[in-house]
Amino acid sequence: MKKLILGLAVTASSLAFAQQTPKSSSNPVTFGVKGGMNVSSLSKDEGLDDQKSKIGFNAGVFANIPVAESFSIQPEVLYSQYGSKSEYTVLGNKYSSSTKLDYIAVPVMFQYNLIPNLFVEAGPEFGFMVSAKNKIKNESNGNSSTSDNYKDDLKTFNFGIGLGAGYYFTDNFGITARYVAGLTDVAKNRPNGSDAVRNNTFQVGLAYKFK
Repeated sequence: MKKLILGLAVTASSLAFAQQTPKSSSNPVTFGVKGGMNVSSLSKDEGLDDQKSKIGFNAGVFANIPVAESFSIQPEVLYSQYGSKSEYTVLGNKYSSSTKLDYIAVPVMFQYNLIPNLFVEAGPEFGFMVSAKNKIKNESNGNSSTSDNYKDDLKTFNFGIGLGAGYYFTDNFGITARYVAGLTDVAKNRPNGSDAVRNNTFQVGLAYKFK
């Protein structure tokens, strides 16, 4: 909870800074909304050989803060679904499992405009887990079950590095793509000698700037 409060405080400070940044007709501070699809997975270790990508979504708000003619900083607050899928067989029965890890993600992207409407970006992402559930389905008979929220058994803080690009078709409307590589282990108590498991996701979506 302390980490969540700290992350939201940093974001709030960034947004306050954005409002106080001197504006000009050519480089105003802008605010917007964005959303799209996540294609996520958990980094493989010996126990995740059969894991597959899972489809989820992300949605939230952002502020774009110009600091130079072609350079800007963009803090965001997103609700983002991570996780993975896997398949396995037990006693001749085929099962599918879906791990759903939901986060409040706070990316801080440093953007460079190659041309006025096309940018590339990179920066850290701070994540704060709000939910963790597993759904298991017996593909042989169709029976399924969903676990209770077990986020207390996992690390609630996630840190990653994002790399992406985007293109604005108009001054307001654009498309974005980003890959976020997790650097922290999802497990809270990892046994010595075992491999870490990390979040990874590819995001594609739409952004709208209010002007």
